[in-house]
Amino acid sequence: MKNYAKNADIKIDLMQYFKKKKEKIICQLCSHYCQLKLKQTGICGVIKNIENTLTCTVYGYPSALHVDPIEKKPLYHFLPHTNTFSLGTVGCNFLCPFCQNWQLSQTKEFSKKNYTSPKEIVQLALHHHCESISYTYNEPTIFFPYARDIAIEAKKVGLKNIMVSNGFMSQELCEEILKYIDAINIDIKSFDENYYKKTLKGSLHVVLQNAKTLKQKGLHVEITTLYIPSLDDEKIESIAFFIADELGVDTPWHISAYHPDYKMMNSIKTPIEKLKSAYSIAKKHGIQNVYLGNIQ
Repeated sequence: MKNYAKNADIKIDLMQYFKKKKEKIICQLCSHYCQLKLKQTGICGVIKNIENTLTCTVYGYPSALHVDPIEKKPLYHFLPHTNTFSLGTVGCNFLCPFCQNWQLSQTKEFSKKNYTSPKEIVQLALHHHCESISYTYNEPTIFFPYARDIAIEAKKVGLKNIMVSNGFMSQELCEEILKYIDAINIDIKSFDENYYKKTLKGSLHVVLQNAKTLKQKGLHVEITTLYIPSLDDEKIESIAFFIADELGVDTPWHISAYHPDYKMMNSIKTPIEKLKSAYSIAKKHGIQNVYLGNIQ
């Protein structure tokens, strides 16, 4: 990979993150494995075949930069009570109609006025007295080449690296992130494979397998479920069983209240009674650390 592009005209070659198949390039960042002809862009909207080279078009162009409490990711058992320097780009490999960050995830438009190198991101994190850098807001899998180079620089100065992900990374990237990432929060959005495929455009099986792999390999893993009442009433127990049985009862689970957003403005907020019921289900399965979020 050509590290640290200096301007918008330099392409970032993804090297080990793709393979060639005749006139196509197969992207290996996420489990869509998009096969891209010349000038085609992947489902994510930001990975493109330019001159037969797979290119991360958002490399160096974060669309969101913030200093957040690490608990906002949410991570409650990794560097608690510290700040994390959060960044995201645009684009996503899912099409969740309830997305709470749709302004970033569901657009392909971004500004190229200001290029921010990996080293500059790390300097910003240090300036704001953060102990970690979080790749978040939209799906970090799709801008992993940028995240990876930031993580390399971050580790040189003792900063930790965090991903907040939908868990749909490729098998190859699932192994790769272990070299760079110290903690991850993975969304389990439902426990219905059909819903994942038809509505979210992903795969529950892939998400669950990646969560298991990362936990087994020793990465710090926490799970989040956005509790949408109309979708998840019968799925909470299945998620609880999976966490307890496959990830371990020591795996923190964040059950967050939903508010109407994006394409689901006519839906309802998650009633507090449902959140309390979900908490009871989680505890029944022995999950030690359960947290209710977005409660107002």
